[in-house]
Amino acid sequence: MPKLSLKYWILTLLALFASNLVLASTDVQTVRAWLAPDNTRLVFDLSGPVKHRLFTLSDPDRIVIDIENATFRASLDNLGLEKSPVQNIRYSQNNGAVRVVLDLKESVRPKSFDLKPNDQYGHRLVVDLEPRQVAEVPSRVVTPNLAPNQVRDIVIAIDPGHGGEDPGAIGPRGLREKDVVLAIGRELKRLIDAEPGYRAVMIRDGDYYVSLRDRTALARRSNADLFVSVHADGWHSPSARGASVWVLSERGASSEMGRWLASRENSADLIGGVGSVSLEDKDDVLASVLLDMSMTASRTDSRQVASQIHGNISQFARMHKKEVEMAGFAVLRSPDIPSILVETGFITNPQEADLLKTPAYQARMAQAIFSGITAHFWQKPPDRTWIAQRKYEGGSQGGPSRTYRVSRGDTLSLIAAQNGVSLSALREANQISGDRIRVGQVLRIPAS
Repeated sequence: MPKLSLKYWILTLLALFASNLVLASTDVQTVRAWLAPDNTRLVFDLSGPVKHRLFTLSDPDRIVIDIENATFRASLDNLGLEKSPVQNIRYSQNNGAVRVVLDLKESVRPKSFDLKPNDQYGHRLVVDLEPRQVAEVPSRVVTPNLAPNQVRDIVIAIDPGHGGEDPGAIGPRGLREKDVVLAIGRELKRLIDAEPGYRAVMIRDGDYYVSLRDRTALARRSNADLFVSVHADGWHSPSARGASVWVLSERGASSEMGRWLASRENSADLIGGVGSVSLEDKDDVLASVLLDMSMTASRTDSRQVASQIHGNISQFARMHKKEVEMAGFAVLRSPDIPSILVETGFITNPQEADLLKTPAYQARMAQAIFSGITAHFWQKPPDRTWIAQRKYEGGSQGGPSRTYRVSRGDTLSLIAAQNGVSLSALREANQISGDRIRVGQVLRIPAS
């Protein structure tokens, strides 16, 4: 027998070691469920990457997920699937593979994908279930023609960022961006709905994820006059700080225009708000002109309302930049809806995180956004809206008097400026002779 070299034994051992790595089983550690209004997401937390296959079976409807070289160690109790399309979830282990079966109450449109580790989670397998009847998000709904004397509310789409499996930026002691911005978004909705002539629509009103394209699509379906995305910034250095307000960049607008023009023949998308027009039946030149006009108008309005809000926030918060900033964020790319993104501060900065987690500061931030919105639409109210009618009939901004709860750091002059009223009118409405106010005090805001 020939003598075997040291190199031979080293290569053999490396080969055996590599084969054992391949054969090492990946654990399915936990299963989590996220229920949104129009979809259900199941997340399988894994100890490492896996290969999987998903397919459907009928009579009865089932979804089967085969996970290669895995061991199921998760609990399936208390997933909260009662209001989901899933009747039951079960699994079996066979020859080193896991088969997960979802017994369904109704037919769904499933999709699956892998997610790599992030700051909060490790490897994950995600399964999304969309009911077939709402799998396609409708394009902009054209409001029926209004009667001669009929007016409508101005609609504001509020988009709290992230949600569900996506926590956003993580601050000190585990403060999550998705929770902070949802709280600010809900307070902003409360303010808007209490204001005559306005109505708010929440793009996300719970702990679930909405895709970036679906966020703008849902705003368009609601005939929104303005899209406001609310976030809290994050950075690898805790020293980064400052709030900011963003609008779409020139490059982002150009790429979106190209996408719309390329897809118009296969799309029912409409542009232009009430009385919208479709690009589908227009020649290349006319479609380009119509889309360019729509995007130019919406970007102008975006910059104007963003500037109002930037100025309001700068009255009480440090700003990241002195001016409104521009970027190609996907959620800002709707060609016919003015769209802005508000970064309420750096959640990774300990001082700003301490502020952002408090209801008082969240309310103050919502008030600054709200005041910027109402100031903008008083200057440029959309036609056939209650605000436009009130303005043209000689009314004053704000309609009936409103209330404001004093937060820490507020001053009478700041509250007056944010609400578009004079300091003397604010004093008179609340029978205040000086400037002293207390935290928690409720002030009456007169019509300006």
